[in-house]
Amino acid sequence: MIDFKTVDVFAEIPCLTERSAFLSGIALQKKWFRSADKRIIGQYLQKFIDYNSSQFKFLGVQPFIIGTDQNTSLAFRSSSYIGTIPLRASDTGKQIGDFVVMPRFTGRDRFEDYIEILNLLGTEISPEVIDSLPLASGKNFRPPLYLEAVKFIASLEALLMRPWRKFDNVEKISSQPSGQINWNKYINKEYKVENRLKFPIRKNILSEFHIEYSEIRYVFDICKNELLSSNTPQRIKNTIRPKLNFIEEKLYLHKPKTTNTISIKSSDSPTIRTCKEQANKILNFTLVDSTAWRVDFSDVFEKFVQYIFKEVAKETGGKLFTNFKFNSKTLKHYSWELKHIEPDAIYQKEKFLLFIDAKYKSNLYNKFDNSEILKDEYRHDLHQIMAYSSFSKTVLKYGFLCYPSDHLELKTIKYKNTINEVINTVSVLGIPLKKVSINEIKKALISELDKIKLTNSV
Repeated sequence: MIDFKTVDVFAEIPCLTERSAFLSGIALQKKWFRSADKRIIGQYLQKFIDYNSSQFKFLGVQPFIIGTDQNTSLAFRSSSYIGTIPLRASDTGKQIGDFVVMPRFTGRDRFEDYIEILNLLGTEISPEVIDSLPLASGKNFRPPLYLEAVKFIASLEALLMRPWRKFDNVEKISSQPSGQINWNKYINKEYKVENRLKFPIRKNILSEFHIEYSEIRYVFDICKNELLSSNTPQRIKNTIRPKLNFIEEKLYLHKPKTTNTISIKSSDSPTIRTCKEQANKILNFTLVDSTAWRVDFSDVFEKFVQYIFKEVAKETGGKLFTNFKFNSKTLKHYSWELKHIEPDAIYQKEKFLLFIDAKYKSNLYNKFDNSEILKDEYRHDLHQIMAYSSFSKTVLKYGFLCYPSDHLELKTIKYKNTINEVINTVSVLGIPLKKVSINEIKKALISELDKIKLTNSV
């Protein structure tokens, strides 16, 4: 489906769309390319694709033209990226509406499930940006502030787990003339007998109550207000509220200090640096121009699959190796040669190995589509998982190909070599990218592993 209800949006489609609805060339000419000759609208559509080719490539969108003459239409194929890019018109070269690729989620807010998963995985996937024209849709189609606020809260939690003390240079009255004495101030008051032994001195005191902590507290207050505001989905509020209360209690004695930026020093530890960098993103959020941006969901999906199989390994007494490398050994490497191959995960229990590969592709959203692209991609995925399975010593070899899906599904395919009776079993697993689906997926996987165990024991 293509949605272009707002005047600033050229088109809006979900990620992993194999082929979007067609946009009529004549309709596009009326709305966006008004000075184009509709008799040769196909040429203008091709020129439009050429004008914006670098932007479409950045967002992983493949436009294609269908039909001829006045019956020409435009459609799009999206990949694992979500994001927004600005576009130029083919007839004038001027900026028109933005192209938006949204997450393939069904919740009321497009980022709800995304944040729940990132919180679960304890990881961060930051948007990539490039220099481009400002988005015509302004700040409406850029990542919302609460996304960055959630990341800041996570980094602040890590910071609070360890003491952050600094030397503060403070002035105090001492009865001993030790340290750096402010003699000018002393002279002004020493004429009184009772002030003769009151020395205004400056000392370095090690304390958590320093300026940088006060600046962090100021950023925390900004994030708290945003996360508890109507801008943030209720489900995220419910999850984050206990964390906010915990941090509020920890920072109770720290008074906020207004700042526009927090300086990052070379002496800062990685934890402090991460927290400061995220704090500066919050402080600069309203100042940054809205430009082309994207987030790669294949990264999120891979980590989500690894998380599920780790939980399964715990419950079944197995082990899970993530991103385990099989290195190549040869006297000479060609420039195009792979130095290693790397499955996303390997499940091991005793001598049994099961290989897992996560593919954030649209195959299970288009199960009955005769697309040659889908066939080629699946062929490549199948060959890859069978290559991984070859590293198992057993006669029965097993691999899991994991794809995103609207609902949980599991299909098993057996490939048999009649020469030596070796059987390679590939299971295609459809995984909904939602936190609420985890228990259902785990039960299905544990049941499948029990079946495999019985087969191997026969």
